[in-house]
Amino acid sequence: MHSGHLSGLATTRPPAERPPAEASRSARVLRGLICGAIMLFAAGGGSQAAETGRADLVNHEVLRVCSDPANLPFSNEAGQGFENKIAELVADELKLPLEYTWFPQATGFVRQTLFAKRCDLIIGFAQGDDLVLNSNHYYRSSYVLVHRTGQGLDGVNTLADDRLKDRRVGIVAGTPPGNIMAMLGLMQKAKPYPLTVDRRFESPAEQMIADIRSGEIDAGILWGPIGGNFAKSGGEALTVTPLLRETVGPRMAYRITFGVRNQEDDWKRKLNEVIAKRQGDIDAVLLDFGVPLLDEETAPITSPRR
Repeated sequence: MHSGHLSGLATTRPPAERPPAEASRSARVLRGLICGAIMLFAAGGGSQAAETGRADLVNHEVLRVCSDPANLPFSNEAGQGFENKIAELVADELKLPLEYTWFPQATGFVRQTLFAKRCDLIIGFAQGDDLVLNSNHYYRSSYVLVHRTGQGLDGVNTLADDRLKDRRVGIVAGTPPGNIMAMLGLMQKAKPYPLTVDRRFESPAEQMIADIRSGEIDAGILWGPIGGNFAKSGGEALTVTPLLRETVGPRMAYRITFGVRNQEDDWKRKLNEVIAKRQGDIDAVLLDFGVPLLDEETAPITSPRR
């Protein structure tokens, strides 16, 4: 995901504050990492011709998706991430074959893929990032607190809770929760994890989850799609709590959209139709991957919307 990614993700993705990426972005947006704003201008002709030229950039014979080859749980080259599964749903609805352009979701991702006309769609992009044209959002999630059950942190749903003051909490550097932790004086004992890494060789989020299970840290804060997925796999099940009650600092919940090139309004409208028609199937994929979903009132979504 690109949050330009909201990441706590690292490369998708959850959100670094852009609006994440972890989400972008998030990171991971989120799927995120923060790309510099780039403006493309069509050369020559009137505004109508320019708009038509942009619309012609979309390949209508194949669904061309820009994606990271090593960024689970979002995507990988084997098609095992939830963004891969959602791309398959979109391709199915449009009755098009699916084709990927693989590129690491770091700075330059959008420029080297979508803007280079090598693909036509980024599956995970945080709403409000004007680097791209956003579709309607297809899910909403937040940063989460992850910890072992029965270790004195059950019921904590805000970083302002006094029970966190003497705890060692893991945090991905450069993400919105880190700003709030600094405001609340929680950084002295915090354990930082890197935001930008080569995910072929490192996974800070998975290391954080392992550190929680081993007792190296008492809790960790991750972009929800990452924390929710890794917390339910690979060992002892952990408690995952959305952080929605913060009264200081940046927001913690983000809407995630599809990202397309600016002015490709017809393409955006077609994707909005796909989202509306397949929302229940999209929800089912996200819930299966452990993504904490929120409705517009920030209440949890626990079953697919139909």
